[in-house]
This record gives sequence, structure tokens and C-alpha cells, in this order.
Amino acid sequence: MSTVPAPPAPSTLSDADYRRETDTLLARIEATTDRWLDEDVVDIDTQRTGGLLELSFADGSKIVVNTQPPLHEVWLAARAGGYHYKWVQGRWLDTRDGSEFLAALSRHASAQAGKALQFDAG
Repeated sequence: MSTVPAPPAPSTLSDADYRRETDTLLARIEATTDRWLDEDVVDIDTQRTGGLLELSFADGSKIVVNTQPPLHEVWLAARAGGYHYKWVQGRWLDTRDGSEFLAALSRHASAQAGKALQFDAG
């Protein structure tokens, strides 16, 4: 009998802390993809509008990372589906299975790019 992990506890971030953490997260993703472009690792473009960051891959697929300030969540939309993340003890964790955001982003980006890509926590 398998057990389903409990979802993460609700966010305890203030609105200002939420903005700081999400700004840091989106900037880290942008910096990583910029470095990959500079080093010719992968053909990936980014476009950021406020709290929405779109990653566009050579095959025409996209990954969208979107902040949700009223909920204090970060949403990830990839070819494989949509996921919601809450801030828990210094990490963005999936509200359904507790998995970590950057690990999931790495997995989805790798699948869509056709090569191993790793987003690091920094």
C-alpha cells in the first residue's frame, strides 16, 4: 500500500518576503538560461513580464513560470502539465507531492530541450 506525501504547510511569508523570494527565483532562472546561451549549451530564450517568465525552446515548446501573489504560490506550466508551489522552510515545494521546484523545472526543461539541464539553487 503506497502512501501519498502530505502537501506542504501554508506559506508563512509576508507579502514583501514573497516578492523578494519570487524575484530572486525568476532572476536565478534568467541568469542560468543566459549563461547556457552564452556557453552554447542549449537554444532557449526567455521573456519576462512582471511575475511571469516564459522559457521558449528550439522545438517551439514553452515553459511558463508565473507568480501568484494572492496565494503566495509559484506556478509552473510545462508540456507535461501544470504545478503549484508554496514556500516551505526555505524551498518552493509542490502543493500536491512536496517535490522541489528547481528539480521539477530541471526535469521539464531537460525533457523539452532534449538534453540534461540543471537549475541550481545558487
